[in-house]
Amino acid sequence: MTDQNTLLVTSTEEGIGKTAITLALAKHAHDAGHEVGYMKPKGTRLQSAVGKTRDEDPMLARSLLDLDAEMHEMEPIVYSPTFIQEAIRGREDPEELRTRVLDNFEALSAETDLMVVEGSDRLDTGGIVDLTDIDIAEAMDARVLLVCGYATPGDADEVLAAAETIGDRLAGVLFNGVTDTAMGELVDDVLPFLEGRGVPVYGSLPRVQELAGVTVEDLARSVGANVLTTDASLDAHVERFSVGAMGGNSALDQFRRTRDAVMVTGGDRSEVQTAALEASGIKALLLTGGFRPASAVLGRAEEENVPVLLVQSDTRRTIDRLEDVLRSGRTRDESTVERMEELLVDGVDLETVLSLE
Repeated sequence: MTDQNTLLVTSTEEGIGKTAITLALAKHAHDAGHEVGYMKPKGTRLQSAVGKTRDEDPMLARSLLDLDAEMHEMEPIVYSPTFIQEAIRGREDPEELRTRVLDNFEALSAETDLMVVEGSDRLDTGGIVDLTDIDIAEAMDARVLLVCGYATPGDADEVLAAAETIGDRLAGVLFNGVTDTAMGELVDDVLPFLEGRGVPVYGSLPRVQELAGVTVEDLARSVGANVLTTDASLDAHVERFSVGAMGGNSALDQFRRTRDAVMVTGGDRSEVQTAALEASGIKALLLTGGFRPASAVLGRAEEENVPVLLVQSDTRRTIDRLEDVLRSGRTRDESTVERMEELLVDGVDLETVLSLE
């Protein structure tokens, strides 16, 4: 490869903020006057529209960075379930795929000061066609930024394992979404430990509410739900779900142990719905099966400012969709990227991360 300043951003888990960080880094360099290119070799955040499967992240990158590249150039491989099945059956040629990725990379990176490559949510994604993020970093001669979450000291095991897998291409680790209670331990104990083991760390970013989870409004849109309440706010953020599959008293005990959650149950389960409205950690009710709840439930929900959503699908299918939405995280938009850029400017030496003079 040519002498190219290329940064590949990968992560240890889904929903940790990799995309927002990738785009914020690219936007920061772009706004500083540098020529910045973007590529996501394997599209994994897939949405279907107009008969085509696409990943929305390159579309946002093209807008933020004023790029005129075509989507198929920025995202040469659509890593869909169908693609994976075909690859396992031997109907995808790894060498041809590698050539496609590198040819597009060469075209996109021409005359850029920085090429930002968004990796996958896991280091092993792409292994079936010999195109893991590490394989791609080697082929592109890229430095690797590893984005990680942190909750307990035991998470250092995963970071060490990932650093060993990446090897000498690891430029540094960036922790994201760290809670106030965990931040002190991370900074005082874990970061020095990792650096003592030869793992470079760029820093740690705090958990910020507006970047965590999804809003109830985004959730309703993503699962195709009708909003039954008129006055309840849709701005609350939810990060997890709780299934109301038991009686009222047991359900209430369960709901009181959760926070920032959407409760999922059948529309005909009034006692469970009422219990959920008594728990402060339940931010919305998502009712399944197309059954409208009792008017008393809706009235109470309005009083408690808890939105009630209704879908036609059954509980199992609704949960599957919820898992996808919450795992992917909140809708990416320009405001998300700008907020992440603010966090990066405050908490990280961006010139070192980007290797720009």
